[in-house]
Amino acid sequence: MVGLAVAASTGIAAANMGPLIQRPPTGISPEEVIQRFAAKEAQFKAAREHYTYNQEVKIQTLEGDTVDGEYKQNIEITFDDKGRRLEKVLYAPAPTLSRVQMTREDIDDIEKRLPFVLTTEDLADYQINYVGQQKVDELDTYVFDVAPKKIEKSKRYFQGRIFVDQQDMQIVLTDGKNVPETRKKSEENLFPSFVTYREQVDGKYWFPTYTKAEDDLHFSGGDVHIREIVKYTNYKRFGSDVRIIYDGQEVKSAPGAEQPKTEQPKTAQPKK
Repeated sequence: MVGLAVAASTGIAAANMGPLIQRPPTGISPEEVIQRFAAKEAQFKAAREHYTYNQEVKIQTLEGDTVDGEYKQNIEITFDDKGRRLEKVLYAPAPTLSRVQMTREDIDDIEKRLPFVLTTEDLADYQINYVGQQKVDELDTYVFDVAPKKIEKSKRYFQGRIFVDQQDMQIVLTDGKNVPETRKKSEENLFPSFVTYREQVDGKYWFPTYTKAEDDLHFSGGDVHIREIVKYTNYKRFGSDVRIIYDGQEVKSAPGAEQPKTEQPKTAQPKK
């Protein structure tokens, strides 16, 4: 079985990246930065569970410049009248991929690992090394390399680089891959690199909005060129009795009301 691990990146060069400056943070230690952004990530993870949004996926295989296979899906993440989270398929034509197959890991990665979250609870699983400081578009960021301390059976992990906004202490860009890979005679499931950008929503949370991919998967039977785009759009907070806490304060919203947008939300976005 040939498995397609979705999301291979063109690299962080898609964003406007300044030079990496190898100097420590000012007035705070790297360890304190890690603890602070991990706590914010926990808040972000909890908050995103109470937002509706659209998730649009397009995966293509290419022979030269010609698209010879495609997988497309557009789903709406929403809630029923009892506040239960639902996935509504808006568009899902029959896939035409022939040189790769979508696997359980691929689907799971789209939902859980392309929008990588590193919370306080997750810190024990990872080795996190401070690299320096770097400009990402208009944002000043702290840069960390992240890798799993060990690989446990039936668990998957992120390995790569994260960029943390120095002001909001939240991850704004992720560049890496999901591990482990499978390379057996009867099964290959390869996981190339991806880059995910986040954008500030409601002036508080940095939610994933765009994942870009274009790379070669080196299967034993030959290389397969993959192109992928995942878009997360139309974030709206679902009105319910759920309490969302941000920086020690409750984020309030009228039931069912759409939060006002900031005039110029901060973003770490690629040049599309």
